[in-house]
Amino acid sequence: MVHRIHDILSGLYMTILAGLFLLLDGIPHLIEEFCGQRLFQNIFPFEPSWITVIICGFPLVYLSIRRIVYNKGISKISSALLISMAMFAAIAIGDIFAAGEVAFIMALGALLEEATTERAKKGLKKLISLAPVKGRKIQANKEIMVPVESIQSGDYLRILPGETIPVDGRIINGETTVDQSIMTGESIPVDKTIDDDVFGGTINCFGTINCFGAIDIIATKVGEDSSIQKMIQLIKNAEQKQAPIQRIADIVASRLVPIALLIACIGYLVTGNIIVGVTVLVVFCPCALVLATPTAVMAAIGQATKHGVIIKSGEILETMGKVDTMAFDKTGTLTRGQLAVQSILAVDTDYSETDILQLAASAEAKSEHPIGKAIVSHAIEQDLEILDTTSFTMFVGKGIIAVIKGRELYCGNERFLEEHNIIVSESIQQAINVYRSEGKVSVIIADREHIIGIITLSDTMRNDVINMISAISSLDMTTVLLTGDSKAAATYIGKKSGVSKIHAELLPGEKVSIIESLQGKHHKVCMVGDGINDAPAMKTADVSIAMGTIGSDIAIETADIALMSD
Repeated sequence: MVHRIHDILSGLYMTILAGLFLLLDGIPHLIEEFCGQRLFQNIFPFEPSWITVIICGFPLVYLSIRRIVYNKGISKISSALLISMAMFAAIAIGDIFAAGEVAFIMALGALLEEATTERAKKGLKKLISLAPVKGRKIQANKEIMVPVESIQSGDYLRILPGETIPVDGRIINGETTVDQSIMTGESIPVDKTIDDDVFGGTINCFGTINCFGAIDIIATKVGEDSSIQKMIQLIKNAEQKQAPIQRIADIVASRLVPIALLIACIGYLVTGNIIVGVTVLVVFCPCALVLATPTAVMAAIGQATKHGVIIKSGEILETMGKVDTMAFDKTGTLTRGQLAVQSILAVDTDYSETDILQLAASAEAKSEHPIGKAIVSHAIEQDLEILDTTSFTMFVGKGIIAVIKGRELYCGNERFLEEHNIIVSESIQQAINVYRSEGKVSVIIADREHIIGIITLSDTMRNDVINMISAISSLDMTTVLLTGDSKAAATYIGKKSGVSKIHAELLPGEKVSIIESLQGKHHKVCMVGDGINDAPAMKTADVSIAMGTIGSDIAIETADIALMSD
């Protein structure tokens, strides 16, 4: 009930009303000051400033008492307590206008600060909405849609192309490609086959060509033990662990209160005049500081907004100044988050790079795999003609066979070619190993007789990353890469960008553990990310920054700062 009254009285409209009554009381004072006579004395049967004292004073006293009861150490003493003392001191000597003035300034400062953000906790709600609600259970050779809550460990489930995997499990039948960016942030969907593990909440993204992509799994982790539910819980836990940030104004006030009380008591004892003691308290009241802090914060936040940086609160602005460690996600943060062709190697000199790209794109034209789509997209950008295929067959996790103008073409990995008796020479294998160490994916193009060429693809690093990491490092800050991608991809991007420390193949909970470990060593950590899988780590960090354009809604809403231009 008391908290509800506090919320009502500290709202915008009640504060405006309090300001009007303070103005009604202030106008006669000003007229008396300049004209020598006081007008409008009998309009109200009481001083209008009493309304201001009640409206603005109650939240002030409530906040002071609450901090004394719940805060620890010196943070019990805040600017609210000092101003409350000044307000009561002014009331004690009958200066109601002064009492209303200090209370109103505090209320105005709180409103200014609150105006910097309306921090709705939508991110967690959206993440919860991503959690699957039903699963396709196989029972007595029949498929039955059942609520996720009823799925038990050991149940057999079928996931069709395009469906979300309901719980963690192990594939027992079928092959597919899974988009598990929600868990690992990987830019490339991962090929899965029998005995591979899959995460709940990830998407069976394989296409419907020839009915490939349906998989049967046995449930291994269900309910609160599933990966998606653990990630939701990580964000909830981080929300609860967040300690209140002590503002600069409160830190100053905590030092002023003992000094103000001491001088006020000395003044009263020496002069025997209580007004002297009260005057000391009113003069010490940090009204200017209370008003200046949110005003400066608003100015800074407004200036940042002009540069496409959305800072959601004043506390975050202050905390950012104390950060000494910057942690980055890789995909979509240091990189663009889009698979693109990086190089074309002509193994057979009878073919140019353009010929190889055209043949590969034509063969992959009917593919729904992201790698195939990236090759086709690159060929279209180069204005190459996509040739018709008379036959197309896809082999999950390996490659494709297509017939173009009566010629059979193979596009895939080394294992795929060897299974079709196409020799991968040692020199070609060495080249592929080099590409792999750079975090690149290699697609080998061959006909029935030999290998024609190799196309490499990878996520591309943002143009300004190297300069950005260098600038941060020059501020004596440590940079850390936290990614769910492979060690090879992470190491390549990490070393190329100049990041100090690299951690790869991380699940969301492992990112959280690393940040907590850094905080345990008294580091202030800022986490920069873009994906849903980054949300728990971003919520755990002291400050979080989201890539606003490419970032997921959940990451943006979880973050303290959003970069609208990436």
